[in-house]
Amino acid sequence: MHASRTRLRWLAALALTAGFATQAIAQDKPIRFGVTCPTPPALHCPDNECASSLVINQGPIVEMKTRRPYFLDYPCELKQGEKVTFILSLHGGGSYGNWQRHYFPIMDFKDKYRLIIATPNSPVRAWSDVDDAYLQNIVNTVIEQIGRENIKAFWLVGHSQGGMTSNRIVRTDFFKNKVDGFLSLSGGRIGGNPGRAGSFGPPRSASATTSLDPSIMSTMAAQMAALREPPAADFSHIYATGRREVDDKGVPTTSAWAEKYSCGARAAPVEIADTKPGYVYDSSRLNELNQAWGLLPAGGKAEVSIFPNCKDGRVVADVVRLDKGHTEGLEPKITEELVKLILSAPGGKIQKGG
Repeated sequence: MHASRTRLRWLAALALTAGFATQAIAQDKPIRFGVTCPTPPALHCPDNECASSLVINQGPIVEMKTRRPYFLDYPCELKQGEKVTFILSLHGGGSYGNWQRHYFPIMDFKDKYRLIIATPNSPVRAWSDVDDAYLQNIVNTVIEQIGRENIKAFWLVGHSQGGMTSNRIVRTDFFKNKVDGFLSLSGGRIGGNPGRAGSFGPPRSASATTSLDPSIMSTMAAQMAALREPPAADFSHIYATGRREVDDKGVPTTSAWAEKYSCGARAAPVEIADTKPGYVYDSSRLNELNQAWGLLPAGGKAEVSIFPNCKDGRVVADVVRLDKGHTEGLEPKITEELVKLILSAPGGKIQKGG
């Protein structure tokens, strides 16, 4: 009898050990989102001369409820239980998801900084509230796959009209309790906007084949009017712009958003220099480029100015890309600096049930 009890205890201990081993193996298994995860990321542009057929691609993943495609970039060896920063990146008016991936190429830093980046597409190439369910479904899919307890922070990023859209959706019930930060890439500055350069905008000549048709321009104007008042939600905010797309006064030295969090006066800028150009530009207007709208990709410098000592550790910052316009893709070093700013801000809204 004693021998039988000893044997039973041994078998139970073995089963328990096997259970822990199985759990460890499950946690060690890489996460997959239904597509392969190549390195470099899928549909990645070369260092120069990215083909138009590539930048207009809308992505390999299908959001199953709306049947609309999108991109999802993440560390290929991402494990169950690993903590990540989640970013929803929205293209501008007249643009595409893959152009946005290369305009702000944070996918190049997804492994180093443990980032998950969802880049969706508007079928009419301009965002409106009819797209909200699609965006919400993408966010819910990532939360379900990763687990809300593993999402350290959730940021909205938007270029131009995508920035205006980020400003709009962060006011909605779905997003306001989830978003930890908003990076506006020439998409409006919360807390006081700079003026626009007199030559800002796509070419207006008769020969210009503008991708910003009147309906898109009307949508953008309506969104700007609706976003004059700051949102009630709490989040960090980084504003980045090309110096040539704003007027001679430049970006204001004060910020109502910084005042909201009792930040200190904006610090002297720190310069970031980069000899390597970005990937993309507005290639539809090669014969009519202007400085405010954007020239060909080139290296450059940027000035990063932070409002220090903000309440609750919030990050409020302005980034001015010198000698750049609206559509020149960001260079790698300034892209990485923006990622570092994002990671320096507090997070946790989704972890807390947002």
